[in-house]
Amino acid sequence: MSTETPVPLPRMSGLAPLDSALLETLLKEVPIGFALFDASLRFQRVNQTLAGVYGHSEDELRGRTPREVLERADASAHEAAIAAVLAGQTVVGDHALIGPPDSSGDRPHWVMSWFSTQGSDGTDGVALIAVNLGDRHKTEVALRRSEERYRSLLAATSQVVWAAGPDGDISEDCPEWRAITGQTVEQYLGRGWLDAVHPDDHEMVARAWNDAIADRDTFDEIFRVRTQSGDFRYYRSRAVPIMRGDELLEWVGANTDVTTQHEADDMRQRLTQQLGEAALRTVRLQKATSDLAEALTVSEVVRAMAEIGESAVGADRTTVGELDSERLRLHLLDDDARHGLPGAQPADSGLDFPGTMAMAIRERKPFIAGSPAELRALLEEDPAVATFLEHTDERAWVALPMLSAGLPIGALLFAFAGPRDISDEEKVFLEALAGQCALALERAKLYEREHGTAEALQKSLLPEALPEVKGIAMQAFYRSGTQHVQVGGDWYDAFPLPDGRIAGVLGDVMGKGIKAATGMSRVRNALRALAFSMPEPADVLTGLDRMFDATESMDQVTTLVYFVLDPETGQIDLSNAGHLPPLVVSEISAPWLLETDPDTPLGVRSERGYHKFFVHPGNTVVLYSDGLVENRKRAVASGLEKLVTVASQAPSEVVGDPQHMLEYLVESMLTGYEQDDDVTLLAVHLPVIEAAPDK
Repeated sequence: MSTETPVPLPRMSGLAPLDSALLETLLKEVPIGFALFDASLRFQRVNQTLAGVYGHSEDELRGRTPREVLERADASAHEAAIAAVLAGQTVVGDHALIGPPDSSGDRPHWVMSWFSTQGSDGTDGVALIAVNLGDRHKTEVALRRSEERYRSLLAATSQVVWAAGPDGDISEDCPEWRAITGQTVEQYLGRGWLDAVHPDDHEMVARAWNDAIADRDTFDEIFRVRTQSGDFRYYRSRAVPIMRGDELLEWVGANTDVTTQHEADDMRQRLTQQLGEAALRTVRLQKATSDLAEALTVSEVVRAMAEIGESAVGADRTTVGELDSERLRLHLLDDDARHGLPGAQPADSGLDFPGTMAMAIRERKPFIAGSPAELRALLEEDPAVATFLEHTDERAWVALPMLSAGLPIGALLFAFAGPRDISDEEKVFLEALAGQCALALERAKLYEREHGTAEALQKSLLPEALPEVKGIAMQAFYRSGTQHVQVGGDWYDAFPLPDGRIAGVLGDVMGKGIKAATGMSRVRNALRALAFSMPEPADVLTGLDRMFDATESMDQVTTLVYFVLDPETGQIDLSNAGHLPPLVVSEISAPWLLETDPDTPLGVRSERGYHKFFVHPGNTVVLYSDGLVENRKRAVASGLEKLVTVASQAPSEVVGDPQHMLEYLVESMLTGYEQDDDVTLLAVHLPVIEAAPDK
């Protein structure tokens, strides 16, 4: 309904012909509806625009009443308005007519205004002017719908819209905010809304709001808000400055409840952290397992666990204890001076000692004390604990039993210089670590027993001294492989024969440990027996082949060089069963290898032959094992070339001394390389006999 007051239509009588024509044209062409009614409510005139709204032509309307051409509701409204004007009302405008659809399909709204008129003959009439408000109506409807949708959207997203003045103080009430916080209007206005912010977030939010105001920049913060119930929820507050040119008019903002999102993000972060920690623990456990697998001896296991405790657990001290199951005593496997602190776990003690390691062994489960108070409670306020705490800087402890087949074999203790909270996941990791340590400890003890037995056996089979024979000098060198390698099957031997000659041998039984050492023992003893009955090299090797077939397995490859030396003539008869060629070092010429036709290792049947050559005075014949020339970084062929080169560079005083010669060769060949196999050498030197001075 229009509330505007139209300008009354002027009378058409009395107009000049030009003015009348102009008015006629305007009424016909302008997009405004116009009609004249007489006192009997009949159409006298109607323009084309309004006729189109009615859905009739001008001629069809002229002389007829609204009731005859319009629908009942519209006709009644027309007649009521005409009657009101005729009754004396100046302007009537209380009806809107909806016209036919336009080209866009919308139905325009025509707002009608009625005026009193008087004809040239003095009769009264009524003029109607109709204005199309379709575009205005559509705009109003669109705005109303947009506002409704906006309010619905805010309600659906739990947003609280607020406004503040240019200075950042709030001057308009926000019932939605107060419904959340329980604040009164007075408490909310100004900067009072900040009082609902969590105390830990208050300073941060206030500073960010002041900075945004000073910079006229967007305010965007997430903080906790105290609700009416007293709990806190997370809100994201975002406000933007409303500018008109350079002038700041106000701030408009919205607060959104993001508690669910924040909790989801927090949960996701915790899960990500837990997964990352689990993956890291897995990697650390794999690394610890690998490090412990390389530890062959008990001392190496202890040393590896100390490094693992520091790097993988974060412990300041790691202690490994071994249980003597027969004596029921706990023996600590390191010599840390802290074991001597008053009240501390002794290096050797019974299982009744008031300590976490003894408890872990007795009850076969972990014991965790995250603080001194927890340790005192765990050990029932034992006086020794109080004494210990007075003298130590340790503040947290984890003791774990080391089990084998369900039985305790020792205990593992991690100590920390600060309080420590051990999670369930970390506890599982530490228990797995203790299990790996138990396996490594048992493996190391088994290795040490086997290694000790094999080493003792091997040393017992090596000659304590080489025979002293006039006219020759013999020296030997033996060095076991590094601590990471078990005892091997290298050996050497030299002994006099009944006919006055000297027999010598250097061999290598492939493999490590007891099997190799015992195989070497059988070959050595058989060779000595054969040499005393038939000393010639070919006969000895043929006899060893038969023995090998009867007693040894084919996978235990054995190579050796066996020779017989006549001290009087310097003649050497030599047979080589698949071994490396001997080295000959001369005082007057370059060194060389005694390259002979290749022969097979023992047990591989072949026609055994021998080689005869003479050792001249001043020369040295050196037999050696593959540990001298071959390693992980150097092949045999390049090692043999290196051996000849090194020998050619030997000082003259070394060439004439077999002991110095062997030491020189070993030092020169192994410098820069890790020894990973036994190194065995046997040297035979014929000294130069100086002529007696003339008398």
